[in-house]
Amino acid sequence: MEATASPRPVRRGLIRRKADYIPPSRYTLRAAARQGDTLTRLSFLVLGLGNIARRQIAKGILFFAVEVAYIVYMATNGVKGLSMLPSLGWRTQTRRKIDGYWHYDAGDNSVLLLVSGIAAIFITLLFIVFWAYAVRSAYKAQVLQRETGHAPTFTEDLSNITDRNAQVSLMALPVAGILVFTVLPTVIMMCIAFTSYDSDHVLLFDWVGLKNFSQLFATTGTITVDQFVSVLVWTLVWAFFATFLNFFLGMFLAMIINRRTTRLKGLWRAIFSLSIAVPQFVSLLVINQMLQPEGAVNRLLQSWGWIDGPLPFFTDTTWARVTVIIVNLWVGIPFTIMQITGILQNIPADQYEAARLDGANWWQIFTKITMPYLIFVLTPYLITTFTGNVNNFNIIYLLSGGNPTETGDTAGKTDLLITWLYKLTVDRGDYNLGAVIGIFTFIVLAVVSLITYRSSSSYKNEGGFR
Repeated sequence: MEATASPRPVRRGLIRRKADYIPPSRYTLRAAARQGDTLTRLSFLVLGLGNIARRQIAKGILFFAVEVAYIVYMATNGVKGLSMLPSLGWRTQTRRKIDGYWHYDAGDNSVLLLVSGIAAIFITLLFIVFWAYAVRSAYKAQVLQRETGHAPTFTEDLSNITDRNAQVSLMALPVAGILVFTVLPTVIMMCIAFTSYDSDHVLLFDWVGLKNFSQLFATTGTITVDQFVSVLVWTLVWAFFATFLNFFLGMFLAMIINRRTTRLKGLWRAIFSLSIAVPQFVSLLVINQMLQPEGAVNRLLQSWGWIDGPLPFFTDTTWARVTVIIVNLWVGIPFTIMQITGILQNIPADQYEAARLDGANWWQIFTKITMPYLIFVLTPYLITTFTGNVNNFNIIYLLSGGNPTETGDTAGKTDLLITWLYKLTVDRGDYNLGAVIGIFTFIVLAVVSLITYRSSSSYKNEGGFR
């Protein structure tokens, strides 16, 4: 008998990719332009015309109404916003005396012109996407009418978006919220980084290109390269310790509470939850007062004879940085305990039993079962926590205020990028420099988060536990 060749193994990933493959839509703009009839091609100019002609009245009226609203917006505000965007205005406030009274004529406001111009571009891009969808909808109605005898009615379309394509309708509002409240403000902030919007140019400012970015590498000025490097390094060091000390100490306490021999588990968890229930800003302000030179901590230690003078909690760089890290442990560990407790209770007990039968000790069980499982599940949480600590405004601003601060510096020794940004904008009015710091903060977070997550097993083996 001839030996039969063994079948070639097929990788699971290949099968999954084939199963998840979605063929491209045949209702494209190119197909509409080449194969569309007269009504479909007219829909390129008058949205909804092809739909109305094929008895999709409600959908056609909606498309046409959106087009009319866009045209009205561009005619009243959009075109003016786009035309003023390159210059950001030039008219200053003027006054004239009429009948013995001064009448003031407001000049241009560069901030409003910038927002108006960016919003016009943003709305135009959204309308282009909507226009493409409307044209493809007209072509789809043409094809379905030719193939089935009628185009889908409004009831059928409504049933489709609430059943077969329910994910699209459910995601529409969150995506719109992200675009309006996250993407649009971020784009405006990035644009401000290329302007002269500071305390000396509040109403009228101009585009200055990369001039603000060059100040990060200057040796003199509002911000210097030494300041930027110092704040950036401290931000990363702070985020590292604030994230991983909270994680490991919280894990240690959660494992102690979760042991079978530990009594009153609910009581211990409730005690650690109290710091979550108390508003964070209240706790931080109280601790700030307690650690002042004349605060409760220094007075108590002096009365016991342990120290001769007040400890420099916020006046010495090393003391201040260690203080904010320790206080952050008190604030953050309870959150970690709650996270890890739920995961520990879901680790399969048979893995522990099998390890004990094989003679594994507690350290081997921890390093081979508990720790890999926790890291696999909590990698996204750790990345989120690291990001949150880079932007942890409350701990730094309410506890130390960024102090100690040397004379002439705009950033203190405990300032993070986010608190430095706040001081540059709200306290000093240098919004352009604050926007530069914001861009670099975004770059740091994006690079660290993407590299960390793509290197983790949570990304590489998201289908199961390694």
